[in-house]
Amino acid sequence: MSAPQGAQRELRAEAYVEAPPDEVWATLADLSRMPDWSPELVRMVPLKRGGLRVGQWYLGINRRKAVVWPTRSVVAAVEPGKELTWDTRSSGARWIWELSPEGAGTRVVHRRPVPDGITGLSKVFAPLFLGGSDGHADELEAGMARTVERLKAAVGT
Repeated sequence: MSAPQGAQRELRAEAYVEAPPDEVWATLADLSRMPDWSPELVRMVPLKRGGLRVGQWYLGINRRKAVVWPTRSVVAAVEPGKELTWDTRSSGARWIWELSPEGAGTRVVHRRPVPDGITGLSKVFAPLFLGGSDGHADELEAGMARTVERLKAAVGT
């Protein structure tokens, strides 16, 4: 079986941050700051009490040019200093942040697989409003690289 193409492929961005994983985590785990780094995310709001934890729901407000849309994400993994993952139910995307010690700093890897394929909603929404699923995936991957670089700058390195 061949690798997924276009919107189905795993997107990836990474960077080395000159700070230990706990410092990077302290910045990353404040999801209210995610819109400062992500070119597409306008706001990320927790929908349940209890803070950042597995099972927490977040409402994401996204924007691309004149198009604004909501998403609902559910936190799937929280390992302080190591991993933060959430699943965006409306698109089928899984957003993974992995932190690993490297020398005196941290390797930050940001991935977006689509484990079960993009949803029917995304298959309709992206072509109508985002210029197509494959083109939007390319934009997302470029945006992920900017997000990782902005996180790196926010940590102070």
